[in-house]
Amino acid sequence: MTNIEEGLVVTSTKSNPNPTSFGTCLSPKSVNIAQKVVAELIGTYFVIFAGCGSVAVNNIYGSVTFPGVCVTWGLIVAVMIYSVGHISGAHFNPAVTITSAIFHRFPMHEVPLYIVAQVMGSILASGTLALVVDVNPKAYFGTVPVGSNWQSLIMEIIITFLLMFVISGVTTDDRTTAGPLGGIGVGMTILLNVFVAGPVSGASMNPARSIGPAIVKHVYKGLWVYIVGPIVGAILGASAYNLLRSPYNQTP
Repeated sequence: MTNIEEGLVVTSTKSNPNPTSFGTCLSPKSVNIAQKVVAELIGTYFVIFAGCGSVAVNNIYGSVTFPGVCVTWGLIVAVMIYSVGHISGAHFNPAVTITSAIFHRFPMHEVPLYIVAQVMGSILASGTLALVVDVNPKAYFGTVPVGSNWQSLIMEIIITFLLMFVISGVTTDDRTTAGPLGGIGVGMTILLNVFVAGPVSGASMNPARSIGPAIVKHVYKGLWVYIVGPIVGAILGASAYNLLRSPYNQTP
C-alpha cells in the first residue's frame, strides 16, 4: 500500500544520503531480488487481507464502520512499510513500481517481478478472504464504479496523484523533514483518500488491490478504470513533484 505505492518512488543513493530512513519504495542493493520479491508478495498480501477484510466484514456486519475501514487501510500500509520497506522498498502497488522505473529511481528489469508478486499477493489474500469470511455476493470487497466509469477514473487519477506526490516528497527529496515518520505520512494519505473517494470509486489507488478481488470473485465491471487511473495519477503526481525539486535533486 507502499522509495509507495504504496508508491512509491525509489530513492537513489546519490539523491538521498539516508535512503533507509523508513524504506518506502527503496530497492536496496544489498538485498537479493528473491528477498525483494517475497517481501512484496507478503507485504501486498497483508495490505489486501487487512484492507479488503475490513471492507468485507463491514459490508456483512456493519461493525467496522466506514471510518474504521479508512483507518484500517491507512494503518496496514504504514505497518507494512515499516516491516519490509528496508527489504523491497514497500511498493505493494504496480502504479508505484512503474512510476519509480519511469523516473529512473527503480531498476526497470525488476518491474515485472515486482508486479507479479504484487498481483499474486492480492489474489492470495482475496482467495483467503473468500474462504474464511462468509461474504454475501452483494458485499463485494473489490472495487467497482459507483457512478459512471469516467467519474471513477477521474477520482482515481486525482487521489493517486496525491498519493504519489506525498510519497515523492517524503521519500525522494533530500530536503524532507519527515524522516522515520514518512511511513505514517503515506498511511495517512491513504486514509484520507479512502475517506474522500471511497463512496465514489472505492479508492483503489492500486491496480493490484482491484485485480485480486476481481479475479477471485469474477467481477470485472470497470476493472480497466482501476488499472489506468492509478498508473496515470501516479505518473502525474511524480511529475508534479519534480517541478518542486531542488536543481541538485532532479531525476536523470
